Amino acid sequence: MPLRIRLLPLLSAMMLAGCALPYGLHTEVRALDANTLAGHDTLSSARLSSASWPAADRWNSLGDRNLDALIRRALKDSPDLRVADARARQASASVMAAEADRMPTLDASAGITSARNARVDDYNGQGKQYGTVRTLSANFNYTFDLWGGQRAAWEAAIGRANASEVDRQAARLTLAANVARAYNDYGEAQAMYDLAQQDLKRTHTMLGLAQRRFTAGLDSKFQYQQTESLEAAAQATLTAARQDVTAAGIRLAVLLGQGHDAARALPRPQLIAQTAVSLPSTLPAELLGRRPDLIAARWRVEAATKDIKVSRTAFYPNLNLTAAAGTKSILGDAFFGAPSRYFSIGPELSLPTFDGGRLRADLASSNADYDLAVAQYNQSLVSDIGDAITRLSSLEIQVQQQTRARDIARESWDNAMQRYSAGIGNYLDALSVEQQLIQAERDLASINAQRTDTAIVLMQALGGGFQTPASLPAAPVVAQNN
Repeated sequence: MPLRIRLLPLLSAMMLAGCALPYGLHTEVRALDANTLAGHDTLSSARLSSASWPAADRWNSLGDRNLDALIRRALKDSPDLRVADARARQASASVMAAEADRMPTLDASAGITSARNARVDDYNGQGKQYGTVRTLSANFNYTFDLWGGQRAAWEAAIGRANASEVDRQAARLTLAANVARAYNDYGEAQAMYDLAQQDLKRTHTMLGLAQRRFTAGLDSKFQYQQTESLEAAAQATLTAARQDVTAAGIRLAVLLGQGHDAARALPRPQLIAQTAVSLPSTLPAELLGRRPDLIAARWRVEAATKDIKVSRTAFYPNLNLTAAAGTKSILGDAFFGAPSRYFSIGPELSLPTFDGGRLRADLASSNADYDLAVAQYNQSLVSDIGDAITRLSSLEIQVQQQTRARDIARESWDNAMQRYSAGIGNYLDALSVEQQLIQAERDLASINAQRTDTAIVLMQALGGGFQTPASLPAAPVVAQNN
């Protein structure tokens, strides 16, 4: 009986033993289906449009052209984007390395070595023997990818590279949103500073009236001192508001990749005219193709799936082919003569039989990485869009209500000051109305800033105008892994 026939039962038993090791290890986390997430009630009250996805110039809708220039500067100079770029290049290099692992290797070497033998190394025991050895060789090695493990590793590297490229786009979106929000905070600080100036001006007017009334004997000294205290408090508020403007400017300058002194050259934010925000009628189906964080998460799930295949194929037998050829001779012999030439060639079959559980640990780790990737995908899918939608709708109503409250307080202030200056009004009424007015103005400025901030968050949650680069294929559908 031929030798290969006699070895077949042994090889079969070894293969079965090796293939049995992965059993019992599997993934546990399952991906969510975007279309099964309940959101009908939240979206029912929102304005829907078939063309409401944010555009690439989305920030221009906020009504301040200076913001667009600042975002462009940030995208050009930000260190965070340089980090994302470097990580994308690292991932691309990993693809090249994985592709190289699938290819055969061929290397050549040549050398010449001169040596003097010691007595113990000399065949005649005399020592002082000199010799020169010349070598020339070529070596070939190829591992057969019998189970597709090397291809899976290459595909996993491609998936991670695609995810890194999308991460670069996501970093740009995040930076742009952060700049827009910081610019909005800077505008709010400026608005609060303006209100503090107006409040100081009003209290100064009240102080002048109180002084005349005190001199005329219409008010007590206590009432006059109260007005003095009110003016001092307004001055302190103005000082604090000026510091808030400085701090907000510094935070914005840092996002722009500039030093703190750059805050002094920042443009004064204009009143951001927030337009009505409507939502795409295709939510949530198209969200999977417009959110860069979701697309990157899907690529990472795909890469984790391939990594599991790589870990599984390590349990199976594999075949490796090595070959070498060359010539080796001492000086004086014919370098290319038949006695100097050599070659070797041979296949090698490998099968893991006992490794102390290392392969199972690698597979368990790959399964855990897959579960982590799916969990992060699910986490990204369950976004804060619903919160932003309901919050924005509420803030639009609050702006209308607070504007009416501010207008009433302003009219009451005018009436109170007319009566107070005419000597027929009550001091406490004037003081109370003044406090109501400043609070109403501050609340309105704060709600306006919150509405703009929420609109920016919603733009970002809807993908911020992201489009998959033409150089990337469509992100894979997240399938359940067994």
